[in-house]
Amino acid sequence: MKITIRRLIISLFSSGALILLFVLFVPRTYDVPHVKELKSTLYWNLPTGSQIAYTLIPAKGIKKASPIIFLQGGPGGFYTERTIELFRSFSEIGYDIYLYDQIGGGHSARLKNIREYTADRHKRDLEEIVRKIGSEKVILIAQSWGAILATLFIADNPTKVEKIVFTGPGPIQPMNMELAKQASPDSLQLREPNFSNAQANKSVQNIRSKLTMKWALLFGKKLASDTEADDFQTLLNKKLNKSTVCDTSIDVRAEGGGGYYVQVMTIKSLANVKDPRPVLKKSKIPVLVMKGQCDNQKWGFTNEYLQLFTNHRLVIIKNAGHSISREQPDLYLKTICDFLSE
Repeated sequence: MKITIRRLIISLFSSGALILLFVLFVPRTYDVPHVKELKSTLYWNLPTGSQIAYTLIPAKGIKKASPIIFLQGGPGGFYTERTIELFRSFSEIGYDIYLYDQIGGGHSARLKNIREYTADRHKRDLEEIVRKIGSEKVILIAQSWGAILATLFIADNPTKVEKIVFTGPGPIQPMNMELAKQASPDSLQLREPNFSNAQANKSVQNIRSKLTMKWALLFGKKLASDTEADDFQTLLNKKLNKSTVCDTSIDVRAEGGGGYYVQVMTIKSLANVKDPRPVLKKSKIPVLVMKGQCDNQKWGFTNEYLQLFTNHRLVIIKNAGHSISREQPDLYLKTICDFLSE
């Protein structure tokens, strides 16, 4: 009888171990859209080693001297047909527009060594892109993480930017967590979004996805393939998009193209970036800060941009969340166009 029980225990343990190994190490698939081919896509091969996919929307009429570069959220943000159509409005008033997929996202290359996905790598890529474009100065429109990238670029290239637009800017790095405690002025009528990033993560994370993240952060290695990891990122983005709007009933589907490893590893690297604040304090660059009424970024983080960039204007967009252009596209475009024409 004892032998039988012992064998049963061993059998159950072995079965449980096999199931656990299966759950942890067998690749998963996700029913999500994949990145779409765009006819306008071209490629830069940068000295940094990055192959970057981009689209140029050429200016119409009399061309302005400084082109616009859009810095996506992410990290690893990518542009879509919707982005192209939205930004085409700026070409109508004389601006060349450059949209690009950040390294590790969209149609840009994935790196074999994921430890190379760093904020500094993104900054150096942007520097090389500006050199490729060849203009004396550029205008940056920077969304979310793109705003963080813009501050790092400006700190090392303060004379290369003519104007900058920050929309739903992420916290300047290294992050000062005390700023998250700042209450916003009642006059701004800000409110919390109806859905949070934490809810999004909780709703889609599984054992394998959690292990994939731990593996990347601890060992700098890919447990899951880029295809599997990026598909999971698309699944996650669908949920995260709900936290970027005031009205969660609207369509917030996610398109394929998000990069998983670039996001995880770049965020890890932010703790080690050189503090850009000493340079930003001296900046006279004209700055527009746009914040949705129910932006998911804490007011204190936004307010730091206003404190550092003294030549600024703040515009609160009512009935919009972190992604202002999704809920208020016309007001998004008008506010930026008015700023650019000043």
